[in-house]
Amino acid sequence: MESSAARSPALIRRPPDDVGTDRHPALAELSPAQRQQAMARFAVLRPHLHDGVALAQAARRAGVPVRTAQRWLQRYHAAGLVGLVRAARSGRGRRMHGALVALIEYLALRRPAPSAAAIHRRAAEVAAAQGWPVPSYSTVYAIVAAIDPAQQVGKYHQEVFDLLHRRPASAPNDIWHADHIELDIWARVPGRPPVRPWLVVIEDDHSGAVAGYAVTPAAPAAAGTALALRRAVCFKPDPRWPICGIPDAFYADHSRDATWLRLEQVAAEIKMRLVFARPGEHQPHGRGNIERILDAVNQVCLPGLPGHAPRGARARATSARLTLPELDTAIGRFLVGDYNQCAPDARELPPAQLWSAGGFLPRMPELEQLDLLLAVAKARQVRPDGVHFRRRRYLDPILAGYVGAQVVVRYDPHDLTRIRVFHNEKFLCQAVIPEQA
Repeated sequence: MESSAARSPALIRRPPDDVGTDRHPALAELSPAQRQQAMARFAVLRPHLHDGVALAQAARRAGVPVRTAQRWLQRYHAAGLVGLVRAARSGRGRRMHGALVALIEYLALRRPAPSAAAIHRRAAEVAAAQGWPVPSYSTVYAIVAAIDPAQQVGKYHQEVFDLLHRRPASAPNDIWHADHIELDIWARVPGRPPVRPWLVVIEDDHSGAVAGYAVTPAAPAAAGTALALRRAVCFKPDPRWPICGIPDAFYADHSRDATWLRLEQVAAEIKMRLVFARPGEHQPHGRGNIERILDAVNQVCLPGLPGHAPRGARARATSARLTLPELDTAIGRFLVGDYNQCAPDARELPPAQLWSAGGFLPRMPELEQLDLLLAVAKARQVRPDGVHFRRRRYLDPILAGYVGAQVVVRYDPHDLTRIRVFHNEKFLCQAVIPEQA
């Protein structure tokens, strides 16, 4: 089985590149162009890593020298996705870079497929950032037009679905599912009219336990799924909620949100297989479990909360009493304290205990590897008393040397006691609210 992004009749060959530096930056510290370059190289390795295709065969099909593919594989095993970023080197004129061809094909094979103009803009940005010759629109269009129409229907993804989801998970963190639902309740949002929030849930297929969730004010895009995934992967201090770690495969619904690109990059960095469903594709095994979780929240958890508004009822938005954080807390109490602790008829142990049975040790990531899953705030200026964000003041001793500088804030809406601060795309510090430190 081979990756559609790696199948190319004649990718342009190039001389091998440098080995790189000993110290690799965090994924969030890379520029968008660098992350795109790493993903293009990962597309060459994916058939070998995920589908058991011989590395030499995958390299030949991608038009990449075998020795180069071997170096990329060694770097990926050593440092994850960031290891696939090319080290800086003095540039000189050369033909169109093979990685750029791979990137163009990768973008063209995504669904929904972007326009040739959009692919050309992205390819031009990457080429300019890497110092490569910028391809013309006609060149990009020719590469897209040369793709086998059979590849565009998503045969590769269908094969992955057949391989992954026609069987139940054999162990904890083997397969995770994500799904969402509009909640039967009104909630208050500061500065906005009341809303019917949405809930994103991530479930471990083996145990049926809730690994993570997120409450969002609007129909969840990739950002909501990313936040729920970060909560699912991270260690939880609550002993009743042991589910954590990196799943081998993560199944998520298809989305048009551009944030999926960041989610794909994180998946490659933490060595997690990311599987997308597209409209009309068959549902994977275990889909009914997560639907039961969503129904349980609407039918069991919400009726006792103020602002409950079941479908067909005449409850109005003026009945909203809970804020989104308050609703998030209430749903969390139900999922963690009730649902995860109750044994279904078909299981001998409650989901949380079944996940922990057998002394399972999850594979944990570095915190920096998950930074791209956080929400991103607009640039903030460092003031003498810290960084002001959402009417809160955040402080860290490192900020004293950056007073007046523009920084970017990444944050988890579910935990505003701390933020992660970046300067020039490099992680600076984790700032906290002094009064709550």
